[in-house]
Amino acid sequence: MLVALFTIHYSLFTSAASAKRPKRAKVVDNRIYLVNANVLHYDQFKNREAQILNGKVQFRHKGATLHCDSAYFYEASNSFEAFGHVKMYQGDTLSLFSDYAFYDGNDAMAIARYNVQLKNRSMTLYTDSLNFDRLYDNAYFFEGGKMVDGKTTLVSDWGEYNTKTKLAVFNYNVKMRSKDMYLTTDTLYYDTRTSTAEIVGPTDITSGQSHIYSERGYYDTKNDRARLLDRSVMTNQGKTLVGDSVWHDDKTGISKAYYNVIYTDTVNRNKLTCEYGEYNDVTGYAMCTDRAVSIDYSQRDSLFMHADTFKIYTFNINTDSVYRKIHAYNKVRAYRIDVQAVCDSLVYNSLDSCMTMYHDPIVWNGSQQLVGDEIQVFMKDSVIDHAHVIDNAFSIEQLPDRENYNQISSSEMFAYFKNGEIDEAQAKDNVLIIYYPVDEADSSLIGLNYTETTELRMFMENRKMKKIWMPKAEGTLYPMSQIPPEKKQLPGYAWYDYIRPISRYDIFNWRGKRKEAPKE
Repeated sequence: MLVALFTIHYSLFTSAASAKRPKRAKVVDNRIYLVNANVLHYDQFKNREAQILNGKVQFRHKGATLHCDSAYFYEASNSFEAFGHVKMYQGDTLSLFSDYAFYDGNDAMAIARYNVQLKNRSMTLYTDSLNFDRLYDNAYFFEGGKMVDGKTTLVSDWGEYNTKTKLAVFNYNVKMRSKDMYLTTDTLYYDTRTSTAEIVGPTDITSGQSHIYSERGYYDTKNDRARLLDRSVMTNQGKTLVGDSVWHDDKTGISKAYYNVIYTDTVNRNKLTCEYGEYNDVTGYAMCTDRAVSIDYSQRDSLFMHADTFKIYTFNINTDSVYRKIHAYNKVRAYRIDVQAVCDSLVYNSLDSCMTMYHDPIVWNGSQQLVGDEIQVFMKDSVIDHAHVIDNAFSIEQLPDRENYNQISSSEMFAYFKNGEIDEAQAKDNVLIIYYPVDEADSSLIGLNYTETTELRMFMENRKMKKIWMPKAEGTLYPMSQIPPEKKQLPGYAWYDYIRPISRYDIFNWRGKRKEAPKE
């Protein structure tokens, strides 16, 4: 009985004591272990503090093994120097090779020199000076280095690589080459897991005939795709694309730009602006939309044109017979100081330099207005050569008194130009004419001349009528005080001044035809 009570009392005492005893901290083993050496000896004259090891030397430290031809082992300071065919392995995926290395076991720091190679899966880093901090998984090079990741090669003066995150940082004289792409910058981040380079400063990228300038963005070297920010600039044979953000796929040749987009063709002297645009280097297809504006500055005065969407199609690309078609739709409005126009849609064909306006086209030039079912304008050397109004052609000229109008209506009309100015005008079939002759003495109106004929030809000089020709015609001249009200306007007359663009900024304000044209 006494023994049993004593046993119970002792058990309770030891349990309480063990409960109060603090837990021991986990012991971390930082020691370097010598695994193998064919020869081990001391030489107080060569190195009195070290064990001198020769032949198949192998060390082990915290999950890593190191092999070399010979070494100095400083057991007291827990470090060693390795010489000849130095090889360090950490796990199955990381290895470090060099001609010489110093390893500090207390700091888990490897200092590798001469013909250094750091391999991590498909990535290999080449340099002559590398410090590898195993505590933080960081490798540093500072006397020039080259990283090879698959088909991508990066070189710089200084850099670091984290073996855990697989992220690399390159600084000073950075150059990256991947297939046909060549990049230069002073600072670059690179992720070997995704083969993606992050642009963080002024950077130039060349790919074939394309050039990119960016200060912030990403380049996927595996898929040849770029995502560029902060007004990056792309150029290709005189063509420039700028946007708040630009996406480029080098494999497909497709580029997309978002917000404040500017596409400039310095060869043909034209420009497109919009909020979204795209371009295909391979097919020559381009599209822009959302406040899209086309600007032609090939002439003395620039022509500004707005539409909901512009599309450009290229035919026979990369041949001598290349030509393009430009489609503009819907609600097209154009402004130049000397000419303005509106229509629902428009097509320009560079093969014959013809611009065709569809669906209620209207063109203004000074005090003249021209309408028809369809209007074709032909260019020559970027200057208007001739125009053709097809079906229901109607020309109106507002006179200086702003109350009377010269008018011509016919089935179709033609206009021919010299040096950008009209030289001859023709009206054919069912020609109706209202014309106010002017007294040259005092510039007053003589009357209203109403004429019906089958054809009219007018020859111009300095924008003034020099000569008129027509076949057999029937006409009446009404004095100004005796003009019948119904004769002042031809059938179908409408003056669309309320639609006309009044400035380059007014092209965004669409105004359709009224149900009934206002009476003058």
